[in-house]
Amino acid sequence: MKFINKFINEPFAKTIANIMMLICYLLILLFTSGLVLSFIGRQTFILQTSTGIYNSAIYNETNRDWTYRGPTVSLSDEINVTAGANGQEIDLITHVGLFAMYAITMAPLIVCFWFLSRVFYNISKGVVFTEKNAIYLLYYSLIRIGVAIFVPFIKLFIAYLANQFTHSKIYIATGQNLLNDLIPNIAILVAAYIIHYGVHLQDEVDHTL
Repeated sequence: MKFINKFINEPFAKTIANIMMLICYLLILLFTSGLVLSFIGRQTFILQTSTGIYNSAIYNETNRDWTYRGPTVSLSDEINVTAGANGQEIDLITHVGLFAMYAITMAPLIVCFWFLSRVFYNISKGVVFTEKNAIYLLYYSLIRIGVAIFVPFIKLFIAYLANQFTHSKIYIATGQNLLNDLIPNIAILVAAYIIHYGVHLQDEVDHTL
């Protein structure tokens, strides 16, 4: 019991909260950098052309037999692209479709980790049971749940829409991590309710006294 108490005291919690706040900022920076890399054509995907299949192709390269190309980004989904009429390259519309898929995944995460950073900031200052923390966790969990449920369908629609205007074809396998994304964020949603309930309970006690 004494060993466990070492991990639930206020100084330790504040230290961890500060570290987690910095990690949230770092993730926001990484996700934003990923959006830029995807926008300039450095998002990897599986490309099938007349000359073969390339497992880590990117839009802005002409030579697929690369050795080093610098930083790239990718999604956890399996994205396959079949080259267009020229049999080798993909066009701008396909690139826009790939970027839209990346953006619809990463943009909500940037917002989510901003909300989460606010929670850790408040905890680092000793502010735990507050309505703001409950709201931040509520927004975080609802966005993550919405992303888990709806974003796979949006990606499929983006692929379908892009395929209507280009000879290149995008095929995507998505939604494999639905349960892994849902369950932890439902737990955070419950935690938001617990904090919200605790705040109102404390208010009732204060008014009673």
